[in-house]
Amino acid sequence: MGLKFADLLDACNRTALKLEFRDGYMTEDPGYKAWEAGNVDAAIAAYRDHSERMRAAVQRGVVIKRVRVVSVPVSRYIRFEHAVTDAVNIAAGELIRWLPRREASDLALPGNDAWIFDDRVVQFGHFAGDGSFVANEVTEAPEAVKLCSSAFSAAWARAVDHSDFSLS
Repeated sequence: MGLKFADLLDACNRTALKLEFRDGYMTEDPGYKAWEAGNVDAAIAAYRDHSERMRAAVQRGVVIKRVRVVSVPVSRYIRFEHAVTDAVNIAAGELIRWLPRREASDLALPGNDAWIFDDRVVQFGHFAGDGSFVANEVTEAPEAVKLCSSAFSAAWARAVDHSDFSLS
């Protein structure tokens, strides 16, 4: 399946669930660069298309939830994500929770970031060691969908709501 994220989200009817595991992504991204330069407004503006896509999905009834599994104390990149989450994700209708990595040690989690669409399709995100994007992989394999769905449920149950998560 060569579907892109936008296609998968557009075909989604009920739930889009995201598991994130990295402490840093694509540090050459314009949004991150703007934030590092102290321009929060430009950082938020860099994700306008993403926010609009998410908002449109939520408006048509898709529940979007994201769990970020992070090392604590958090990395600079995670500070950036936390700083823009209200304006980029929450404002678009996403529900965001954070799970300190040490509290996930006994959970069965997939080896890569994963979007789970309607409990039937998974899109794994592959990244290089430096956080640069490599490729997406889409599967409908029942065992992968089952693993990712149960992993998301377990992580979500333990995670802390964005508004209550402390960066220290």
